[in-house]
Amino acid sequence: LFELKVCHKHEPFEQAPMYVAVLTYLGFGIVTLFGYLRDFLRAVGLEKCNIAQEREKQKDFVPLYQDFENFYTRNLYMRVRDNWNRPICSLPGPVFDLMERVSDDYNWTFRFTGKTIHNVINMGSYNYLGFAENNADFLKTVADKVRQYGVGVCSTRQEIGNLSIHEELEQLVANFLGVESAMTYGMGFATNSMNIPALVGRGCLILSDELNHTSLILGARLSGATIRVFKHNNMQSLEKMLKEAVCSGQPRTHRPWKKILIVVEGIYSMEGSVVLLPEVIALKKKYKAYLYLDEAHSIGAVGQTGRGVTELFNVNPADVDVMMGTFTKSFGASGGYIAGKKELVDYLRTHSHSAVYATAMSPPATEQIIRAMKCIMGKDGSTEGLRRIRQLAENTKYFRSRLKEMGFIIYGNNDSPVVPVLLYMPAKVVAFAREMLARKIGVVVVGFPATPITEARARFCVSAAHTRDMLNQVLDCMNEVGDLLCLKFSRRKYSPQPDLCDETDFELDS
Repeated sequence: LFELKVCHKHEPFEQAPMYVAVLTYLGFGIVTLFGYLRDFLRAVGLEKCNIAQEREKQKDFVPLYQDFENFYTRNLYMRVRDNWNRPICSLPGPVFDLMERVSDDYNWTFRFTGKTIHNVINMGSYNYLGFAENNADFLKTVADKVRQYGVGVCSTRQEIGNLSIHEELEQLVANFLGVESAMTYGMGFATNSMNIPALVGRGCLILSDELNHTSLILGARLSGATIRVFKHNNMQSLEKMLKEAVCSGQPRTHRPWKKILIVVEGIYSMEGSVVLLPEVIALKKKYKAYLYLDEAHSIGAVGQTGRGVTELFNVNPADVDVMMGTFTKSFGASGGYIAGKKELVDYLRTHSHSAVYATAMSPPATEQIIRAMKCIMGKDGSTEGLRRIRQLAENTKYFRSRLKEMGFIIYGNNDSPVVPVLLYMPAKVVAFAREMLARKIGVVVVGFPATPITEARARFCVSAAHTRDMLNQVLDCMNEVGDLLCLKFSRRKYSPQPDLCDETDFELDS
């Protein structure tokens, strides 16, 4: 018998045809020109300006609103604002109910019609394992903790907000990840933005992937460390910067850096790509750097038992110096964690702003995480957690393969439940979201400045709670809307048989 091992190779990003890029720039150019025309009409009093602006007597003050951002908001975003911030009036599970709203002034204001759009299929929530649920049997322990502790702590962990369930959760997280210790926080965003400044400072160097999340970028900027950005998942770019940092040291003085911290994500939330973790670890060992791994989207979602990218690549968790993750996605709760060696966690307990100043995690949220994590680990006496992990992997592969067969350009790794579908042109982004909602499919669309100007997209998040019938309904609607709006840009012929290994994994004698 021969064991065939699937290689996790670098996922390619297919480029759109040249005419798509040209039309995309042309579309932005046209709406920008019309924006300046509308600004002129407002200046001469022919059109009312509804957006916030400085009063006349404050004109000589430092402006409160940045000029271009204000221009973009009032002339581009406002015209399509109905595609975001839609009010949900039910559990945001695999399906949800939506409050219908209309605008009489081109999206400057909205009014509710009193109608509800029922049973919209939810393809936008990070509910990867389906733990955002309201099943009374599953949530019994959460209800018990509300009766015991209430819903809030009203204190920090260092004062009188340290509950026994907080310590239970931290021990459970450490066991789940296979590390010495862990610390939890009440907010996932703050886990990054407030802990990175506690780990590095002036005289330190941060090497950050160019597609890292805003929370990582903010934490890096707040730290005061020097920041250098390497190309996304590009090991040659990273090694070049590491080599330069070791050889040249700090600018002007050329003293050695106090620390070099590599910051990456497990799954990148806009691209759906997976970090090349073994290669990153090899480089960090070679150049004696530290590694900060953000597993917000990968923990619980990938790996045979949901333990993230370290399990996906069969990497020793001890090789990752700082393991970070959130409970807002796979665990259906809120908050985040930092895990690693005991010395690291003990240091952060006294030096992290999130640990010292932030209110402790809500007891019901804490119990929800414990419940979900025990379910994933099988400690609840069932195989439900393992079933959900396998269902998510099956749904992800099915959904991605069907989209490729249809001819859409999609980004990311085949194991990633984050599935970006490239739409490119601004008008198509808006039309796509509206057409999908008309077919009772809730999607998230993203454009500039959150993405490069030529790479606007719809981001689908697959869940274990999605049934095959739901996915087929979404795919049928995608096929229909894709033909209607001419969104099938891919020029590749897709084969349903996966590649076992990339030819570059073998060395050939010349």
